Amino acid sequence: MTTATALESRFASARQVADAVLFEGYVLYPYRASAAKNRLRWQFGVLVPPAWGPAHEEHSFQQTEILMEPRGDAALTVELRFLHARRRTVQQVLPGGGFAEVTELHLDDRVLVPWDEGAEERVEASVTLAQLAGEGTRIPFSREAREDTEPVSGADGQCAGRLVRRTERIEGSVRLRAVELEGPYRVLKLTAVVENTSPWSPATDGEDREAALPHSLVAAHLLLGLSGGSFLSMTDPPEWARSAVASCVNRHTWPVLAGEPGRADVVLSSPIILEDHPAIAPESIGTMYDATEIDEILALRTAALTDQEKREARGTDSRAAAVIELAESMPPEVLERLHGAVRALREITGPDKPSMVPELRDEEDVFRPETPWWDPAHTDTADPSRDRVLVDGVPIGVGSRVLLRPGLRRTDAQDLFLRGRSALVEAVLHDVDGGVHLAVTVEGDPGADIRREQGRFLYFQPDELSPLADT
Repeated sequence: MTTATALESRFASARQVADAVLFEGYVLYPYRASAAKNRLRWQFGVLVPPAWGPAHEEHSFQQTEILMEPRGDAALTVELRFLHARRRTVQQVLPGGGFAEVTELHLDDRVLVPWDEGAEERVEASVTLAQLAGEGTRIPFSREAREDTEPVSGADGQCAGRLVRRTERIEGSVRLRAVELEGPYRVLKLTAVVENTSPWSPATDGEDREAALPHSLVAAHLLLGLSGGSFLSMTDPPEWARSAVASCVNRHTWPVLAGEPGRADVVLSSPIILEDHPAIAPESIGTMYDATEIDEILALRTAALTDQEKREARGTDSRAAAVIELAESMPPEVLERLHGAVRALREITGPDKPSMVPELRDEEDVFRPETPWWDPAHTDTADPSRDRVLVDGVPIGVGSRVLLRPGLRRTDAQDLFLRGRSALVEAVLHDVDGGVHLAVTVEGDPGADIRREQGRFLYFQPDELSPLADT
């Protein structure tokens, strides 16, 4: 297998997740254009024309910075992927000939309505390390304006109308540059900037976001691959590279290692925050666009749509029609697999922990403990209200005041907003793997009393806290 073929194979694996990014929220359940939530679309990774962005607090570019350790004369492969919104209108055949635009066209199996479709676009390039040096390289691209028509027929086979799709011209560029950093190893900081350079500007002050979208790059994201060498994780870099990783500036996107775990030669830079080596659950048998982790409930609710609602969904978009067919044709055993899965089991041993005994059932190994792993009658030394844990040499327990400093491993932006806030420790908790978690309430939070009542706290690990002087 050649290096290029091997890299393409790994890109194919990463694209499974990249597709989820590309179509995240593309058409939301109940998959009908008339649904209120489908009238405000295109929320993730939208790069608008420069003339639109500043005045409306939207962005015309995204910047990815990540460290890489290329080997020899390795080449960098880049693949920009985005959706190009194309406006679809519906026209009906007039009795005397010709066509007239309508808001609905009723056919036997579907109801056609105006809709903005998303056409997948790719910009691909391969550059050498020499091309990345100095000022780097710029890869311009454009997509021309065009208009297409598609005739639609009624049950009698006669032309009932047509769909007219209008696509606007867009222009953009990908700028790539790499700088070698000082340090014990040969490391380069790669900067990749995706920019919408379309010259379009609003014709009048009254034009809204709908006018800018056909000239935008929607759900824009990058796949980066090295033919030799590796990238460094942004969330779990080696100790010697932590300060260099911290100097990377990522704007409107976030790079993670992609592809199969254990490899580091492919990166997905996504407008949606992901963890390293994200993967689509193998139980998921099709794209349902709302979110990959709730396929079961989406399948059940989609199957419960009325026939009229399904007709409208089928006429809304070909991808929505595919979801309807998927939900209607899903065998019970496939639906059952969406209910949940155990990814891994390990043996728990020790004087106070029962062994796990395998039991063969339905051709699967199911592990059952001889006794419950936690026995309420057993004398347990753990006490969340009295336990203390050392943080920077200071014993921390219930009532201690701490400073919150959540680390890079946090993927929830809400946690990062709490950086630098003071909090009160409410409990010290131990999990079955020996980890320690501190339950806290943020000082000044008006809902702190309710959180205590309900036992709903925020949880941090000891290395994400600092004791305050009056602890």
